[in-house]
Amino acid sequence: MGRWVAMSEGGGSDFSGYLCVPPSGRGPGLLLIQEIWGVNAHIRAMADAYAAEGFVVLAPDVFWRQQARIDLTYDDAGIELAYKHYNALDMYQACDDLGRAVEYLKGCEFVEGRLGVLGYCLGGTLAYSLAANEHLSAGVSYYGSGIGGMLNKTPRMAFPFLFHFAGDDHLIAMEEVTRLKPLLSATGDATFRIYEGQRHGFNCVERNSYSMKAALLAKADTLRFLAQHLVR
Repeated sequence: MGRWVAMSEGGGSDFSGYLCVPPSGRGPGLLLIQEIWGVNAHIRAMADAYAAEGFVVLAPDVFWRQQARIDLTYDDAGIELAYKHYNALDMYQACDDLGRAVEYLKGCEFVEGRLGVLGYCLGGTLAYSLAANEHLSAGVSYYGSGIGGMLNKTPRMAFPFLFHFAGDDHLIAMEEVTRLKPLLSATGDATFRIYEGQRHGFNCVERNSYSMKAALLAKADTLRFLAQHLVR
């Protein structure tokens, strides 16, 4: 369903994203932000799935400045490379790149209506980094373990945000989530979903932490939330 599109200034191919257009040919825009494994088969499948629901989905290549279009698996070798790229990532530069991706999606010929952002893991943190972007109307973050470090960048959210957290997440413990909830709520319209007994990455079918029940419940809430704020 998807294809790679260039987003670099002047039409260069360095900064690109995986673009999926729904069967109808038009729809609300959704920026879908990757985990640390790149815009891999799982993220492309997520983009395809949300496009099948009617969204125009763009999954930007966050690691393009290090290596274009990395596509890693969830085995030991993939984990090692994923963390190598993550540790080398300039988060502020990545946020600027994502702002450009929002602009691209805003001007996309297939987009009709509002724009939203959805991110997983690293993407969950980066999705929240866009919470003050005036072009967006809804945001969804799955287990964004770095959200606390982004609070000073976002004194006020410009649109409603839905946060999914896993009860047994080794990267962001419930004590941290409990601390963050009132701080996030103080910046805007924040909704929280906690999945007791679930681990980080419960949404990814290719990971050992996958939970079909939690993933389906989270997606149902996500679709309801996006329908409320993006679909007219």
